[in-house]
Amino acid sequence: MNPVNSIKRIGLLTSGGDAPGMNAAIRSVVRMGYHLGIKTYGVMRGYQGLLSGGFKELGPRDVSNIIHRGGTILKTSRCAEFKTNSGLKKAKLNLDKKLLDGLIVIGGDGTYRGAYELSKVWSGQIIGVPGTIDNDLYGTDFTIGYDTAVNTALQAIDKIRDTAESHERMFLVEVMGREAGFIALDVGISGGAEDVLLPEIKTNLKSISKHLYQAREAGKTSSIIIVAEGDEEGGAFQIAEKLKQLSGNEYHVVVLGHLQRGGTPTSSDRKLATELGAFALLQMIEGKNKVAVGRLRGVLSTTLLSQTWKRKKPLDPFLLKLLPILAK
Repeated sequence: MNPVNSIKRIGLLTSGGDAPGMNAAIRSVVRMGYHLGIKTYGVMRGYQGLLSGGFKELGPRDVSNIIHRGGTILKTSRCAEFKTNSGLKKAKLNLDKKLLDGLIVIGGDGTYRGAYELSKVWSGQIIGVPGTIDNDLYGTDFTIGYDTAVNTALQAIDKIRDTAESHERMFLVEVMGREAGFIALDVGISGGAEDVLLPEIKTNLKSISKHLYQAREAGKTSSIIIVAEGDEEGGAFQIAEKLKQLSGNEYHVVVLGHLQRGGTPTSSDRKLATELGAFALLQMIEGKNKVAVGRLRGVLSTTLLSQTWKRKKPLDPFLLKLLPILAK
């Protein structure tokens, strides 16, 4: 049988934290499906929608004028019930009722784990599309939303630096990244930060305090330290207090928080999302199952879903070496 003819109806959902570019991916899947004669049913509110039967057929006009919008038109939510056996069985029943042949999920590692568990009880094909600002999924160089989040944070840091220099102050800027320091490292390098605190690297506050003192002695009148929210020493407020105890200096804190998730996606995120959305459906047509799509070393590729969280995605070692050199 021609694989194209075996896929007639698919589901599409976004789950977990929203990321700029998700709408571009939705648009790409729907329009590629329409081009191939495949019906696409959007699942409202992620895995919660699989349990409640929140399906909505999507056509080309339903995804008009969304490529530039942040967030997700399909909405997203967390769903504790989906993590149970009864929840998975309820999702399977609803997918079968809609006669769906496959499901494309857009999200991060939690979304992928949920999809993998679903694959144990449902016989349809499942493909993951990496949509998370954290950039922590193995199997793709970049995730959808990451570039936008970095640029949003960088714009804020550039503004903070103006104030830091004008008032000769030291600032700690907290960015998202509870378990991965990709955002912190990138904005630290591109924002000219004096130091970057990462979950992957042990933090030495005494060394940081000494470095800041030496910088002051050398004539630096302001400093910016980037803190990933998952740093072992705590969030930016706790670290600021600890540094104050070590040095006696005041540290001003800015927490960027969910500001990084919203906003208009960059050109890079729109392009990546468009490529990966279409590529995901084409891989499904070719018979792929329980895989995630990505652009790895510049090439569109697939990775087993289970490997996307089991294998650790490393920070760029060259950038890590550059940090202390550029911060002098």
